[in-house]
Amino acid sequence: MSKTVKDYIAEANAVVPRVTKAEAEEMIASGALVVDVRDEPEVAKSGKVAGAHHVSRGMLEFRADEGTPYHDPAFRRDRPTIVYCASGGRSALAGARLKEMGYEKVYNLGGFKDWAEAGGAVEHPIDPGM
Repeated sequence: MSKTVKDYIAEANAVVPRVTKAEAEEMIASGALVVDVRDEPEVAKSGKVAGAHHVSRGMLEFRADEGTPYHDPAFRRDRPTIVYCASGGRSALAGARLKEMGYEKVYNLGGFKDWAEAGGAVEHPIDPGM
């Protein structure tokens, strides 16, 4: 039987715990890496969690794997990593993939909108016309 996106997300949610804004803020203060896996137009439109690294979902494995020329040194397997997207689905999938890659402390913040509406710190993109 083939799987659906819902199946994949359910499996990912079973292995990647969700964190609240307060829990995420505490982890961020202690040095956790925050990764926004949305596409660039989404980030440009709404901003991102303050201090977050933007790595589109399609580049995540390349940025997280130190064996590729695209590796981002901010990614370390011993560093807690918090992922988020627009609603929590892509971040669940991203978190599950990081766990498969050996990242042990991976958490799903869920959706950016929830973070922003709860008063989480947000960085807005610079207006290119300025």
